[in-house]
Amino acid sequence: MTISPGYEDVRIFLGRIYTWTHHYDSARICIEQVWTSNPRNEDAAIAYSDLEYWNDHYDDALKICNAGLLAHPASEELLLRKAKILTAMKRFAPADSAVRQVLHINKDNTAARSLDNRIKELSVKNKVNVSYDLVTFDRQFKDPWHLLSLDYGRGTKLGTVTGRFNYANRFRENGLQFELEAYPHISEMFYSYAEVAYSSNDGVFPKWRGGFSLYANLPAGFEGELGFRYLEFSGDPTWIYTAYMGKYYKSWLWGGRIYLTPDTYSKAVAVSYSVSARYYYGSADDLIGASAGYGLSPDDRYNVIQLGERAKLTSYNLGIFFKRKLWHRNVLSASANWLNQEYLSHINGNQFQAGLAWQFRF
Repeated sequence: MTISPGYEDVRIFLGRIYTWTHHYDSARICIEQVWTSNPRNEDAAIAYSDLEYWNDHYDDALKICNAGLLAHPASEELLLRKAKILTAMKRFAPADSAVRQVLHINKDNTAARSLDNRIKELSVKNKVNVSYDLVTFDRQFKDPWHLLSLDYGRGTKLGTVTGRFNYANRFRENGLQFELEAYPHISEMFYSYAEVAYSSNDGVFPKWRGGFSLYANLPAGFEGELGFRYLEFSGDPTWIYTAYMGKYYKSWLWGGRIYLTPDTYSKAVAVSYSVSARYYYGSADDLIGASAGYGLSPDDRYNVIQLGERAKLTSYNLGIFFKRKLWHRNVLSASANWLNQEYLSHINGNQFQAGLAWQFRF
């Protein structure tokens, strides 16, 4: 006999409570009773697939999602769960297809947008990136700076590992920097960033540069980061601590970041901060954005050399950036930034940066 709709809702709700409290056998009894009686019940398919997914029964969870999608092919919730399950199974191509279906139905689905970015990072096995930045000054320095980078990244079981060669011409001097960075994955919620770089060309690059961050994919479209950066020039090293919080809202990603730099010789702490906004008009690689901030950032590779100065001088910056995916395997990026900096006490100058980057994935 068919269970009444009201009774179905009660059984599903009870099953979810059992699932959240880790009483999985009781949860399965409640949800299966509804699912068996009414396999067209969308809420039952969602709850049942969640139960199997959280128990790492990915094959069973996928079968339930697919069965539910036969009755509800445009269900954002079921398509999103299918994408998550396929991602956990490391079947990135169909996972990408599922999440794109969600974004085709609703391009403002923040959970799908966040998952789209995660799938992009996990699915790439190899990538080559070339970038060039030109930095000019109206007063502070006579000669422009030129920065060129070439890197190769490889996806591994632990995450993406990238080796990079950086060349720069600053102050009429040439320099090379060798860099290694990785994005180890810890769990579905957490992943990390680790980086170390070395250069023997002091004055063109920091002698040592390093960093570590822990990232979290949080509920309700939020993401967060806590970490540090390490810079060593000719003198004592500099430790910089950073925190970030971002929020996906419809097709936007809004974010705010702060850097704290304790002074080695006093109790003073230098503070830099920035805000940013990104609008995704397509995939995770199709976006336009803007940023604004106060102070210098250790993550701005073309400006990091200026953090070696002891003087704490003010600066303000504005920037725009653009990314576009081309022919499936290529990503073109462009950026432009303006920085107004107090390079001597009460004397300001303007700095202009323009950059292009091309990435090929295979």
